[in-house]
Amino acid sequence: MAERKLALKVTMLPKDTNARGTIFGGIILSHIDLAGAVTAREYAAKDFVTRAMHEVGFIAPVYVGDVVSFYTEVVKEGRTSVTVRVDVEAERYSEPNKRVTVTKAEVVYVAIDDSGKTTPLR
Repeated sequence: MAERKLALKVTMLPKDTNARGTIFGGIILSHIDLAGAVTAREYAAKDFVTRAMHEVGFIAPVYVGDVVSFYTEVVKEGRTSVTVRVDVEAERYSEPNKRVTVTKAEVVYVAIDDSGKTTPLR
């Protein structure tokens, strides 16, 4: 399996906030999916679709200006799928060098061929 690596790094902008001034959870979920897909594609040169996202619990809020890092690691390989763990950390805009864990998730990606049918990874 692959080791943990930085797959995506994003600065959160005002357009991503909810009425309370924190970043929408859906924005973070979208970035989790993107980061995991980057890692799946690097792991096996296939086209992938997202099959499942397991146990996403938000631990801490994300604020405008925070730099959010998405670290990934392949944790399981199936015949047609790969499971990627995504760890999300925010570096606080208001407190430079302070990092907090935001959430963690495991995302399952399934390899597909040109007709959209599942295909073996290898």
